[in-house]
Order: sequence, then structure tokens, then C-alpha cells
Amino acid sequence: MVRIERSADLKPVHRRQAAVLALWRWRAPVLAFELDAEWGIDPAVLESLFQVAASPSGEQSDRAYRRAIADLCTAPLFMSEVDPDTVQLFQLETISSLLTFGELLDNPGTDLTDRVIEGSAGLANYLDDLVDGSFYPHPSEEAHREYLANLAGRAGERYFASRNFAAESAGHRALRALPDTAGLLDSTAGRELLALCEDFGEELVTTMQWLRATGH
Repeated sequence: MVRIERSADLKPVHRRQAAVLALWRWRAPVLAFELDAEWGIDPAVLESLFQVAASPSGEQSDRAYRRAIADLCTAPLFMSEVDPDTVQLFQLETISSLLTFGELLDNPGTDLTDRVIEGSAGLANYLDDLVDGSFYPHPSEEAHREYLANLAGRAGERYFASRNFAAESAGHRALRALPDTAGLLDSTAGRELLALCEDFGEELVTTMQWLRATGH
């Protein structure tokens, strides 16, 4: 079971930004690894989706996002079956969340927002499963154990799920104080939130590289 911060108590503009932050945590894992050539996806299209999603909301950015989604959906990936490896599974799930964000533009309620947020939490939980099931010790195992030991009253949590939830909670707290007109890319507070997600994303990349090197 994944644990998330529900978006119902956020203003609509901040719900959208909460979904962007959930996506942004997985931006590095998607772009750091080469995409399967048979998918026919240009990484620049994915990067444009992340960038436009984080831009101030409005008719212009919504149109740009829809155009990029339309471009993405012409890729052979969407007309074939795939048998992904571990890293590719994370890439595909994040691409699916980018598509869900596109639906959110037309239906800006809590259901689709929470689906994107749950997607991030679910991937973090799955990564914990892979680490726990590995025959090899994680290179940062001691640091992870120390981090979890410092979580007062939250026994039984696992590292990546906990880190994802911490970033998510920090984002929700900051968004509540963010002016409605402030975007994520064009405000200091917004850029700090994106940087927090990027820090987590770098950890995800390092662990996924380790998983691939150890045979996952």
C-alpha cells in the first residue's frame, strides 16, 4: 500500500503543481538512461513535456503540452507490445504518468492528480522491493539505515518510499504558501522544490544503475 499526501486540500493551481513535482522526481531516471530505439521516442519530446508541465499554467502551456503528447503518441511504442527490463519499466510507468497529466489538463480534479502522485509513490515502493530482493547489499545501505532510524514514530518504513513521501510532503507544505501566480520554473520557491525532486531523482538513477549492474 502506498502512502501519499492527498491533494484535495490544495487549490487547483497547486494541485497541478503537486502533480508536476511527482513527475519531476522521475525525470532524471527517464532521461538518464537510453530509451529503447524500437520505441521510437525522441528524448527531447519527453524533456519538453516535463518543462512545459512545470511552466505557469495557462492556455498557451496547455496547448503546448497537448501538442507534445500528440507527437509522443505517434511513436511505435504505442502500437506494439514490449517486454521491458527493470529500468525500462520505470521509464514506461513515468511516460504513462506524463500521459495522465495530459488528461488532468482537461479534468483538473483530485482523482487524476492523486493518480499521478500515487504513480510516483508506487514506483518508489517497487524500487524498495527490488533493493530488498537483491542478492547484493546496496552501496548506500548504511546511510539508508541511518536515515530510517531517524524517522521518529515511523517504524517499518523503507528508504525510497520514505524519501518520496518526504519530498511530497515538503512540496505540499510549500505549495500552500506559494502565490497562485507563481510558477515552478519562474519562482525561487518553485525552483527549490524542483531541485529537491532532482536530488531524489539522482539517488534513483544511482540505484537503478546499481540494479542494472547487478543483473536486474
